[in-house]
Amino acid sequence: MWGSWLNGLFVGAGLIIAIGAQNAFVLQRGLTNEYPWWVATVCALCDLMLIGAGVLGLGALLASHAGLMQMARWGGVAFLSWQAWQAWQRVRRPASLKAGGETRPRLWGVLMATLAVTLLNPHVYLDTVIMLGAIGAQQAVPEAFVVGAAMASLGWFFGLVGGASWLAPRLANPRAWQVIEGGICAILLLVAWQLATAPLGAPELTTNGAQEIQTNA
Repeated sequence: MWGSWLNGLFVGAGLIIAIGAQNAFVLQRGLTNEYPWWVATVCALCDLMLIGAGVLGLGALLASHAGLMQMARWGGVAFLSWQAWQAWQRVRRPASLKAGGETRPRLWGVLMATLAVTLLNPHVYLDTVIMLGAIGAQQAVPEAFVVGAAMASLGWFFGLVGGASWLAPRLANPRAWQVIEGGICAILLLVAWQLATAPLGAPELTTNGAQEIQTNA
């Protein structure tokens, strides 16, 4: 059981801890104090459900329906482009960049945006559902693998939010916020470009390949 748990923890961390659109969004919510702990919780719960569904066989189902992946692709490109445009507008108006501003959005809107940036990304399904699902299904104790991967997700998102919340009050210079928002804008545009141009074929994963990942983890 512990071997499956460790595999889930390390393999899950390797796929989750990457500077992508979701992490940029979570970091931004932490810096601006826009319900960051709610955002981290939603992201961690989504990962738990997606990884569990992948282990139960959803990955194979998604891999056989290219149309669903294409819908997620272009929905994700549109949403990420819109988020990047908003970040760029904040770069152009640095005086308005501060933590916990007076125009705090509603919780419902932030949660919907969190679900969008999480679920409108085909790479989430390729990495979390298909890849982790295939590896987890071949573990001695698949449930322990899911728990380990979910714990990696939970620790990462809450650590990201906690670090951002600690850092935000110390960023009094609008120039620092311009740099942060500019970096977030660039990340979102890069991920949108990758979604629009990269092939969405399911990764090939044989039993030997899964065992090799398991051994290396």
